[in-house]
Amino acid sequence: MARIIAAAQFAAVPADLQTNFDRHLRIATVAAGLGVQLLVFPELSLTGYELQRAESLVVNPYSPIFDPLKTLARESSMTILAGAPVRFSSPDIYIGQLAFLPDGMVAIYTKRHVHSSEKPWFKDGQGGPILRVGSLMVAMAICADITHPSHAANAAAHRANVYADSVLLSASAYPAESALLAGYARTHGIAVLMANHSAPTGGYIPAGRSAIWDEQGNLIAASPDAEESLVLARRRGRSWEGAVFPLKSPTARVPEPGSTPPTPPESTQPASAPNPDQGHLFSGN
Repeated sequence: MARIIAAAQFAAVPADLQTNFDRHLRIATVAAGLGVQLLVFPELSLTGYELQRAESLVVNPYSPIFDPLKTLARESSMTILAGAPVRFSSPDIYIGQLAFLPDGMVAIYTKRHVHSSEKPWFKDGQGGPILRVGSLMVAMAICADITHPSHAANAAAHRANVYADSVLLSASAYPAESALLAGYARTHGIAVLMANHSAPTGGYIPAGRSAIWDEQGNLIAASPDAEESLVLARRRGRSWEGAVFPLKSPTARVPEPGSTPPTPPESTQPASAPNPDQGHLFSGN
């Protein structure tokens, strides 16, 4: 069975967990309808990149608010990665990535390398587990983690074959850090997925351009701009093929869970984007 992975290029509403959660659920429903098995949202996607408000935005990964997303992950056999501040037994707060798994469990990754601008509010984390998604082994990373080559090397050493990065990258940072990711793909023979924000958050203007690279560092697919979209890659055998599925923005009149995924108006689709009216997103069946 072909495995489909996706980066959700997402516009977070500042400090509004409920609205962001509802939109995560709707976008994940679209992804499920497209057959996605791994869906990755950007850094702190559930709250926005609101550093100074971290204390009030800490989430409980086991809160009932997340039950609908857990149900969707289970019913669609999809692993969903979403970002939020988390706290454990100590007062310390971490930049977390919550992995909602098809077995109903929640795995938690905490950012290993907190940026200097984040240190007044967040502590360096301990990382997290390698996730199995069908035949894929997925290592998680959050933004500044990717500036440490040892992080990607450690993922490869633990036999990950997908490096899933949730980031907030500005236009000025994008060239250097996307080049790092393509380099990690080539060096370690690992597919790399990068999910970026699509709207200003925490005082930063993101570049968008979420992307996926294959094991040789070749670009499989990328969003051509900073609009909300799903950047997808499908692995068939030893090769990958990519596609971009635009989403309506900012609240993406995406369907309620259980309804049909949206068909974006033709006029809003980039030239390289698939046409959902063709019945499939990829070149093959």
